[in-house]
Amino acid sequence: MPQHPAPVTVSIEPPRQPEVERLLDGSTAFAESLYPPESNFLLDIATLERPEVSLYVARDGGRAVGIAALVADASAARGELKRMFVDSDARGRGVAAALLERIEADASARGLIEIVLETGDLHDAAQALYTRHGYREIPQFGQYVGEAHSVCFAKPLAAEEQAFPPAQNVR
Repeated sequence: MPQHPAPVTVSIEPPRQPEVERLLDGSTAFAESLYPPESNFLLDIATLERPEVSLYVARDGGRAVGIAALVADASAARGELKRMFVDSDARGRGVAAALLERIEADASARGLIEIVLETGDLHDAAQALYTRHGYREIPQFGQYVGEAHSVCFAKPLAAEEQAFPPAQNVR
């Protein structure tokens, strides 16, 4: 009987591990290759360790192949997606989608009603990914306002159609 590879798993993990630090370094190098320093808004390891931040690690066969962080803002009932990155040799295999699905499920379970994010204007693949997963482009927010390279997106986690059934005509 042929063996099928294990599916990608996603879990919350600490950032201070060699495999995760390798992905963070790859993310930083990629961003720095495209944008000037003032246009990069990357969270450092100390920030990723804060209580309001959850770092998600995607693993394929035990090997870390992708990361993303969710920064929860409980007062606004929303979270910001940060540091989304997939190893170049794991792209095109659903790793980013698995990260998004897990983060969205966890955020919804925590009572967050929206996820927002910022990506760069040269990140065409990232913009396409977010659009495919129901994110819509929004005006720049927070520290990204006025940033020439920033493109911002948002996704509501509980659509009105899901929360309330369609109205019925009653006579």
